[in-house]
Amino acid sequence: MIFNSFHFLIFFPIVVFIYFKTPQRWRWVHLLAASYYFYMAWNPTYILLIMGSTLIDYFVSLKMSEISEKRKRRKYLLLSLLSNLGLLFTFKYFNFFSSTGNLLFEKLSIFYHFPKLSVLLPVGISFYTFQTLSYTIDVYHGKIKPEKHLGIFAVYVSFFPQLVAGPIERARNLLPQFRQKFKFNYEYVRYGLILMLWGFFKKVVIADRLATFVDPIYDNPTAHNGVESLIATYFFAFQIFCDFSGYSDIAIGAALILGFKLMQNFRRPYFAQSIQEFWGRWHISLSTWFRDYLYIPLGGNRVSKVRWLINIMIVFLVSGLWHGAYYTFIIWGFLHGFYIVMGHLTSKARKKVLDATGLVNFPRFIKFINILITFHLALFAWIFFRAKYITDAKTIISNILNIKFNELSNVLTHFVLSLGELKILKSDVFTLYESRIAIYALLIMEAVHFLQERNFDLKNNLLGRPVIQRWSAYMLFTLMVIFFGKFSEEQQFIYFQF
Repeated sequence: MIFNSFHFLIFFPIVVFIYFKTPQRWRWVHLLAASYYFYMAWNPTYILLIMGSTLIDYFVSLKMSEISEKRKRRKYLLLSLLSNLGLLFTFKYFNFFSSTGNLLFEKLSIFYHFPKLSVLLPVGISFYTFQTLSYTIDVYHGKIKPEKHLGIFAVYVSFFPQLVAGPIERARNLLPQFRQKFKFNYEYVRYGLILMLWGFFKKVVIADRLATFVDPIYDNPTAHNGVESLIATYFFAFQIFCDFSGYSDIAIGAALILGFKLMQNFRRPYFAQSIQEFWGRWHISLSTWFRDYLYIPLGGNRVSKVRWLINIMIVFLVSGLWHGAYYTFIIWGFLHGFYIVMGHLTSKARKKVLDATGLVNFPRFIKFINILITFHLALFAWIFFRAKYITDAKTIISNILNIKFNELSNVLTHFVLSLGELKILKSDVFTLYESRIAIYALLIMEAVHFLQERNFDLKNNLLGRPVIQRWSAYMLFTLMVIFFGKFSEEQQFIYFQF
């Protein structure tokens, strides 16, 4: 089941109604049933994987709590790691490593072929396995006590708002909330609905509309010119942000209506002034997961400088592989790691240049340039993230580098004079009507982000307005979602594939 479907439109109000009519002691039963149904609407068979992971980590954590010596608890942690990572490897990475091994054997003239599995990748497997792993690792280190109620722990693993695409919640934040007594709260419901509406606006009005331009070009880059490739790359940067952050907004809003507070997952990443800051704003639940459970155990920055930089590269290479079993994702992760390493290595030299040129006296200008550079570094990496194959990424880059100045100037001139119509040369995959809607919607979103960056409290400002102004804003965005949104069961959220 996806959020932008009629199925969810019926499902969610029913879940909320029954939830608040159910006595507190039995609400976990209702949430567990709703969560399992939500997942089984996609593929009923794969609910067994979630159940299996839940049972293993539940009993492993209880066993670890009975043992005082950390060394003796290690075998149970190992069982959790092997079972969860084993599931992830089997369904997500087996064929990748099998193909890589076959290619290597072919180069070495070794006549052996690894088999391949014909299995469908379970939706959200990377998310719920990382969530349960964080739980068992925290229990192992004694940071939290194990949850003794199997039902409540099962709800923690499968909580439907954030089950298939996060945020990846820590047990110490989410688990206690299932035991808290909570009554219907109008303020929570109101703000939750606002978050959901904002998420739907980003998903169906912006992301899915941009996809109609991005997909044909990236799926067949040789058939398109440089201007189209360049615009498709810019559009994808906003498509993936609106798609994924839109999901997070809907998930956080839906959970809040039920009384649960999930962590913030995005904080206007394209306003970051460095790639390091970008990762403090993008997919925060994943970046902090890698920080706490991979980067710090590797030694973090408490080691020699060379080892520290190696740790950074390891984290980002693993992050790339986490996103998908393709070389393009590994290159994407490598680029982000490389950006951060080079940022550290050149920090003193860049500071000297700013001091020598006097630009240090123009902080706003420096901030603007840093944001611009950071965005375009991320933009270049997005090419590999979106391309199906390395050859496709090379074609996109080659197309962009071979852009003729007059072609680009013609498109930009028409765009300015027509107030938002994006006339693409030699292309009919994106109508002028759709381009104008996409551009205006992006401008609305970025205006909101700009105000938020300026510490303007939009939430309290909106909620403090007179009723007629508030409801006018609600109705305006609702109508934009209804009339300008692109609704299709086939247009799933991008991060469902992870």
